[in-house]
This record gives sequence, C-alpha cells and structure tokens, in this order.
Amino acid sequence: MSRKLSEQNRDKQGSSSSSFHRSVYSEIEEVGWEHLVHLSEDLTHMTFRILDKKGQSHIFEIYLPQSYPKCAPSISADVPYVCELKWSISSRLKDVVLQVREHLEKLQDFFSIMDDIDKKLWVVGPIQPSRATSFRQINLGNDCFIMLAINVSDPRSLPECRLLGPETITDKMRKTWRRNCNRWTKDKSIGENLENLMETSLPGPRQSTMEDQQVECGICYAHCLPINDELGAKSGSGSDYTCDNSSCSRAFHSVCLGDWLRSITTTRQSFDVLFGNCPYCSGPVAVKVDSNV
Repeated sequence: MSRKLSEQNRDKQGSSSSSFHRSVYSEIEEVGWEHLVHLSEDLTHMTFRILDKKGQSHIFEIYLPQSYPKCAPSISADVPYVCELKWSISSRLKDVVLQVREHLEKLQDFFSIMDDIDKKLWVVGPIQPSRATSFRQINLGNDCFIMLAINVSDPRSLPECRLLGPETITDKMRKTWRRNCNRWTKDKSIGENLENLMETSLPGPRQSTMEDQQVECGICYAHCLPINDELGAKSGSGSDYTCDNSSCSRAFHSVCLGDWLRSITTTRQSFDVLFGNCPYCSGPVAVKVDSNV
C-alpha cells in the first residue's frame, strides 16, 4: 500500500510540475519571448528587457514563489524603488510587465534629471552610476565638491546637499547656499539652480577614457572577472567589450557576453566569433570567443 501511495505522489508531483511549466511558458509567450533575457532551469527566475516610451532599455527580474500564482511574484530592477505589485489569483506575468512599464513612466522625470546632471556637470562619483542611484558627487573646482541627493518622488525640488573640501572655502559656500536657497525653482535645470544659489559658474564634464575608470560589466555586474585558472589570460581582467550603439555603449566582459550569447537560440557562430544582439539595446554585437570552449 505504501509503495502505491508513493508512486501516486510522484505521479501527482510530475503532473503538477508539467502543468507549472506549461503555464509559465504560456505566460512568457504572452509577454513576448523577444523580451526574455534569461530563464532559470526550474522556471522560477526570469529576466526581461523592456523599452520605455523614450526608447531606453531596462532590465528587471521576476522571482516566482512555490505557491505561484496564488501568491504574487517578487521583482527587482535597476530603479530607485520597485513598485508594489497589484496581484490576484487570475493575474499573469504580462500584468507584472505592465505594472513595471507604468512604474518606469512615473520615474521618467527622475531619469531625465539625473541624465542632465551627468551631461552638463563635472560628476566624479559614482562612476558608471546605475538607474537606481539618486545621488551625485560634483566637482566645483578648487578641490571642492558637492554631494547632491535627489528626491526621487519630487526630483525637481531642492535636493539635500553636502559640501566637501577645504573648510575655509566650503564654509563660505554653505553661507551662500543658506542665503540663496529660496532661489531654487522647479522650472530650471539642476545646473542653473546650483549656479544661481552659489553665485558662480560651474565647470562642465571632463572627458575620460575607459582606462581611467573601472567599468561594471552589464551581465555579471562586477568590475573584474574572478581570478582562476579556467579564465587563463582574462583572469581578473576588467570589461573589454562595449556595445557599438552610441545610445547604449554598455560595457561587458567578452567572456560574460560570449556565455550569454551561447544561451540565446538566435545567436550565430562563424569560426570563433559569435554574432547576436546586445542584451540591453538589442543592437548587433559580435564577440570573439575561445574556440576550445
């Protein structure tokens, strides 16, 4: 009797697993396989890429609990904060994607302001900031810096700030800031407001080369590859491949990009070169790989 029960339980588990797989594949089909970047073997973890209305690429991850779809999945994304999912037993993955899209649209003003800061001011930190980062350290000249913390919910409002540098200079700057903080207006850019408040012109961005900074890989999210014998000469090296699309220019370790391209069915290989699409902008990429791998 116990043997029969055991076999029945295995049959039920197999049937349940098969039903789960069919359900997840069906829901991914509704979202669109072209948006899928990664799917775990057990189908409980998946990564999607979507474009916002401005054509900017965004990557987000979905984690399915064991009780899915009775319980809502959890999500993570490169944004200052994730949206709280509205979920019911009849909800599907397409509903998650729709809510993420709506959340991205609410953040567009914040993204635009951070981009404007990066383009027009001399930003020294963080290097290669993510979309989730809401602060910037700006070089004011004379060894002085200002750390700005932008309010994500109201990005055009007066930000929190901290002045760094020689006390004799920053003390005067703080007094000027306090005296003029009521000059801040939401209809002007961050740069214009800063110049009005501090009664001085600010230096523009400085050009730097890829060698001047460690750039995070867009796939493994690390600056350098791990140090081990399997990677050979690339062991411990930094990112060495950049997407040719000027509106993307995302950096990768060629090893990571090669591994990712191998997992995509549309990738083509000619000799030791893999041809495919950038995981962020879908632009064409071609990366040379170890022919022995």
